[in-house]
Amino acid sequence: MSLFGKFASVGAATMASRVLGFVREAMIASLLGAGPVADAFYAAFRFPNMFRRLFAEGAFNSAFIPLFAKELEGGGPSAAEIFARQVLSVLLVLLIALSAVAMIFMGPLVATIIAPKFVEIPDKFDLTVQLARIMFPYLAAMSLVAMLSGILNSYRHYFLAALSPVLLNVVLVIVLLVAALRGADTAQIGVAMAVGVTVSGALQLGLLIYGVRQTGFRISIGMPKVSPPVRRLLWLALPAGITGGITQLNLLVGQIIVSGDNGAIAVINFADRINQLPLGVIGIAIGVVLLPELSRALKEGDRTSVVQLQNRSLEFGLGLTIPAAVALLVIPAPIVALLFERGAFDRQTTDITAAVLGGFAVGLPAFVLNKILTPSFYAREDMRSPMWFAAANAAINIAGSLILFPLVGVIGVAIATSIAGWVNALMLAIALYRMDQFRPSAETARRLALIVMGSLLMGTLLYAAMVWFGSQLLDGSFMLRLVLMTAVIVVATGAYFSFAIVTGAIDRQQLTAALRRKGTRAP
Repeated sequence: MSLFGKFASVGAATMASRVLGFVREAMIASLLGAGPVADAFYAAFRFPNMFRRLFAEGAFNSAFIPLFAKELEGGGPSAAEIFARQVLSVLLVLLIALSAVAMIFMGPLVATIIAPKFVEIPDKFDLTVQLARIMFPYLAAMSLVAMLSGILNSYRHYFLAALSPVLLNVVLVIVLLVAALRGADTAQIGVAMAVGVTVSGALQLGLLIYGVRQTGFRISIGMPKVSPPVRRLLWLALPAGITGGITQLNLLVGQIIVSGDNGAIAVINFADRINQLPLGVIGIAIGVVLLPELSRALKEGDRTSVVQLQNRSLEFGLGLTIPAAVALLVIPAPIVALLFERGAFDRQTTDITAAVLGGFAVGLPAFVLNKILTPSFYAREDMRSPMWFAAANAAINIAGSLILFPLVGVIGVAIATSIAGWVNALMLAIALYRMDQFRPSAETARRLALIVMGSLLMGTLLYAAMVWFGSQLLDGSFMLRLVLMTAVIVVATGAYFSFAIVTGAIDRQQLTAALRRKGTRAP
């Protein structure tokens, strides 16, 4: 399968998860709005999710995949199995200890780190502590899922690992449906969702265990031992962990800053859910595929393949992200209203969420660029450069949030996040260029210029639609708005892709080949 096809395969699985995520968030918005229970749930979920991203998706996987790929290429499956067993045994001990400490001290953690201003509202504070304790085992399950995903990705089995997050949304949608049918109150809904999160973690772990066994790879648990390969993993994971920790610190500081503004945490999460659709589908697809592919090419000393991987990733990522960012900037309010405005989610919440979404959209291409450029460091086992860049990112983000939040409210946090994202992407790109590890080709530069032109054309069409249909996109019946938005999006994206294909901004042969593979793929 071509690189483009691998991106499409992972992107399709991620798209399924994101679409169900929209269903989930729409139900939460309808049942809870931007009220105290929604704030408590999102604040509580941030904590295990933060550690999951820090240890699993960040430090651990960034260090594990290159080392596992080397063991697999150099010593074969038997050497890789020994390495995986040693890592799993040490990882389990760390996860059990971390979970026990966090659950015991969850009250002080919420009061000092997660949402300090919730202390002023005792009921909200107590609910947040309860939900965080229920959900924390999700961290342990998802950390193990991340390791198993790394094994599958190293075997070039990308689809199942990308599909597993669907289970979180499936479980939560079922929980919300049952809660709504039974007439549960908001606090009961919050507790039910927390239980659903933990159950989904166990289901995802079971699915990935099955997937790894299907490859013929044998994984087992032994006595924890910090062997030289594990020591090497921990040494590489330390700076990557600091990098991930700084990134998560950004999110946590933003949450702390807005926690005194009732409903602000929920608004950020609703806006981020929409922003995460293109970021998740495109950025995660690239990040999942690119790191093991780069690690393998570098192991083989194939510089030509390395350059091609980077250029094609840049074209694919920005070819989809730039038009997505333009769309979210031009028509945020109709999108938010169509997805969320019902029940407890009113027009005022729509307006605030749309403004926050626009702030996030400014940085969307930068966030995807970070997903494209960072693997080039990790594949070379350079974990320290991204660490320093992430530190600068955090400083800018925190300072920007502290300055802008008093001036423009919660929108300022989104704007500060986007500015910091662009700074981080520029630092990564400049560092790679200076080290002669990334040289965008003339053809890539030409295609990116055409992508920008096509996106501006699409944005003009979207703006014209806003003027033409006026308030119907916001105040019409649900079916009318659904039909109008579908028509507008189909016409605008059709114009963009027509322009991109005709001008060569998107490689027609790769696109056709990827779609053909996707269409013939067995379910």
